[in-house]
Amino acid sequence: MAVLSVNINKIALIRNSRGRDYPNLVRVALDCERFGAQGITVHPRPDARHVKYEDCEQLKEVIATELNIEGYPSKNFIDLVKRVKPTQVTLVPDAPDALTSDNGWDTITHEVFLKEVIAELRTVDARVSLFINPDEKLIAGAKEVGADRIEFYTGPYAENYSKDREKAIAAYKITARFAHEIGLGVNAGHDLNLDNLAYLKQALVYLDEVSIGHALITDALYYGLENTIQMYKRCLEG
Repeated sequence: MAVLSVNINKIALIRNSRGRDYPNLVRVALDCERFGAQGITVHPRPDARHVKYEDCEQLKEVIATELNIEGYPSKNFIDLVKRVKPTQVTLVPDAPDALTSDNGWDTITHEVFLKEVIAELRTVDARVSLFINPDEKLIAGAKEVGADRIEFYTGPYAENYSKDREKAIAAYKITARFAHEIGLGVNAGHDLNLDNLAYLKQALVYLDEVSIGHALITDALYYGLENTIQMYKRCLEG
């Protein structure tokens, strides 16, 4: 069964909006684990608009499942990863001012850079995943630069799911199998929700992990955090 990693960036965004430690990010992360989350994801950005670097260090001290830190591999980000030593680091090609991650790596154009970054991250024994589009050449490139996993950017799948879900999933289905065949684990994330998650899981036989934040936290406003996490986990049981 694919595991559910809950992205708590939106919780940090709420906290930061009032300039106080409420809601407390560590408390929410621990509650997510208690409610069934199998991992916690954070994406600290240069402007610190939600999760901050110091949050990552505090979370590492208490997380009992897996801590996944996402980000663009700047020097500051790499230094953070070296200090925190998360279970997994997911590298994204975001510009500093990006609103959200909306595209994957071009592993061919950035081959040398990614090889150097991943070699440096090996010193902390973290699993390395690359945010990527469903393209076999780019996935082969991820293997070439030394990644352990890929994380599919599933925005296009989510956008087209209601129009033609078979067409929307087709490229992901083919390339997930390819990734598995060349020895890469398969993660997925972005715009996944209670409507489209179960079908993604059924189609991607080799799916290892999904990272979900915005939709899950939004659903929790209506269903409650514990119930929502269980609802998302049930989508992954098929």
